[in-house]
Amino acid sequence: MREAIMAEVSLFARLSRRLLLAGGSAVALIPGGALAQARPQQPRRAPAAAAPAGSPAQSPLGPMDTLARQALLIDADTGAVLLEKSADERMPPSSMSKLMTMYVVFEQLKAGRLQLTQEFPVSERAWRMGGSKMFVQLGTSIPVEALMRGVIVQSGNDACIVLAEGISGSEQQFAELMNTAGQRIGLRNSNFRNATGWPDPEHRMSARDLTILARRIIADFPEYYRYYNERSFRWHEITQENRNPLLARVAGADGLKTGHTEEAGYGLTGSVKRGERRLILVINGLPSMRARAEESERLMEWAFREFENVVLFRASETIEEVPVWLGERPTVPLVGGRDVVLSLPRNWRSRLQVRLRYDAPLPAPVARGQEIGRMEVAGQGVPAMQVPLIAGADVGRLNLFSRVPAVLGRWVFGA
Repeated sequence: MREAIMAEVSLFARLSRRLLLAGGSAVALIPGGALAQARPQQPRRAPAAAAPAGSPAQSPLGPMDTLARQALLIDADTGAVLLEKSADERMPPSSMSKLMTMYVVFEQLKAGRLQLTQEFPVSERAWRMGGSKMFVQLGTSIPVEALMRGVIVQSGNDACIVLAEGISGSEQQFAELMNTAGQRIGLRNSNFRNATGWPDPEHRMSARDLTILARRIIADFPEYYRYYNERSFRWHEITQENRNPLLARVAGADGLKTGHTEEAGYGLTGSVKRGERRLILVINGLPSMRARAEESERLMEWAFREFENVVLFRASETIEEVPVWLGERPTVPLVGGRDVVLSLPRNWRSRLQVRLRYDAPLPAPVARGQEIGRMEVAGQGVPAMQVPLIAGADVGRLNLFSRVPAVLGRWVFGA
């Protein structure tokens, strides 16, 4: 596979036209395959809040200090990592693991094995459970929807146990459901021993697994995700506020879950949506509720300020015409097959490097959807990625009588 230099020039030309049509400033091709842009002077922003002391996290823009022991900040749509620190370290997730508890409940609801109005009895074990509570009453039965709100808004350990026992008969058996579901959705550094996040040396998750889980909850269960945006819930004459500080501090915040134990420190899995962009943040190991609130707000605002999502190509847009050898047509369109959207620093136009790689000419026949190349994206401060590129049409092979002059022409003229 060789680098297609002419394809690269064509690609830059298309990007330049798109930026001009969108009202952007002019883009010029410069040596090295970068895009250089003369940007209009922007209004000076107010200085950002001072970063807290702490060991640095890594980001495409360079190291960034954070008090969190573990951190991961991603774009939910593109999957781009905007900041990370010990993201694969197995850590005590405390109540953030209740996200997995609710994922199992949501699956049961979606499959029709559970109904929102169905009631589960409160056992003595659930009633006596310590920690954060919904304040369920022994001997009563509670609708599933109320229990869900007791878990999501109030972080009720007692509500988790009522759900676990009602679905699986015991919390231990419910934890097995959690592990099975976690493996199915790709959680590689998670192990669940209970439904509550109660301290257990074998109950562990990673920040990366929590972002995967949050993305799946948002994408798979939009009808239930709305509960994470509820600011308060009242049960048994007791009103409790949602512990998620982002809901009150950050525009567009709509979830998800906080956590705290002595071992884990203060943690948060949060999501913010502004326009078409959604970011997901996981931080853990903060020293206080105040530090958790301030750090989550600072990192979210930083990410929205410093990065943007850019559509390079739409799904059916032809990126390049690739020559076809002995085909019924001389070329086949090279397409992305999906919208190619990247999360890039705001000054990406001066840093982006894009190259196409494919074999040419392609031997016929070529099938629509066949992978025939790739787009490589890189640059200083730009998250490196590769996008598979596919054939946008079928190209059959010439019949025998048509192939003969083509082969002779190649032998004689080298064409």
